[in-house]
Amino acid sequence: MDRGGQIREQDPKEQTLHQRIQGDIENKILSGDWPVGFRIPFEVDLAKQYGVSRMTVNKVLTQLARAGLIDRVKRSGSFVSQPHTQSAVLEIGDIRREVESLKLPYDFRVIERSKHKATSADRLRLDVPASASVIDITCLHRAGGKPFCLEERLISLETVPEAEDAIFTEITPGQWLLRQVPWSSAEHRIHASAADAATAASLGVEVGTACLVIERRTWRNGGPVTQVRLTYPGDRHALTATFAPAS
Repeated sequence: MDRGGQIREQDPKEQTLHQRIQGDIENKILSGDWPVGFRIPFEVDLAKQYGVSRMTVNKVLTQLARAGLIDRVKRSGSFVSQPHTQSAVLEIGDIRREVESLKLPYDFRVIERSKHKATSADRLRLDVPASASVIDITCLHRAGGKPFCLEERLISLETVPEAEDAIFTEITPGQWLLRQVPWSSAEHRIHASAADAATAASLGVEVGTACLVIERRTWRNGGPVTQVRLTYPGDRHALTATFAPAS
C-alpha cells in the first residue's frame, strides 16, 4: 500500500527478485553456511541489498517461516530454526508404492490436462505471478481396479518449463517431478472434506462422503514447482507417523 492508502500491485521485477532472495536464503541454510540459531539480516538490510521493498522481503521471510526453515521473533529478528523431527513425518511419497504396499495392482489415468495462464485461483494455490503459465492436470489412481486417490495438480512452467512436453502415460506427474526436479522446500496441509459432486463421481462414492485431503506445495530455489491436492475416500487411506523425541 502506498502513502495515499492505495493498494500497490507488485512489480514483476520484484516477483522475480522474490524468488532469487528466497532461493539465496534457502541455499545458505541448507548448505550449512547459516547454521541453526544464525540471525538472518534484518528486513531493511535485505531490502537495501536486493533493491526491493520491505514488503517483498517480508513475504519471503513469511514463506521461509511457514516452511520451517526460520523462526521469526518479534523485535529480535529472524533466526535459522532447529530442524523439527515432525518435519520428516510426511515425506513426498509415491502413490504407486502406497497401493503396491497393500498387495493390490495399481494403475492410473489422466482425466484432464491443460496449459493456461494462471488464474486468480491458481495464483492462490501455487503463488505464481499473473503472467505465469501452468500445467493443470487431473489424474485418477486406482487400486485393484477401484478408485484410490484423485490427484489435482498445478505445475509452474516458469520453474519447470520441461513439464510442457512431458507425457504422463507410463509415469505419473508426481513420479516424473520426483525424478526430474530437485526441490528445496515443501509444505503439507492435511484436512477433512466432504466430497462434492465431481469428486464423488471420480472416486465412486456418494456426494458428501468424508474424504482425507493432503495438499502439498514444493519450491526449488525459491521458485514454486507444483501444488497438488490428493483426495482419498476417508475409509481407504490412513496416515502413519514414525518419529523420535526432539533433542
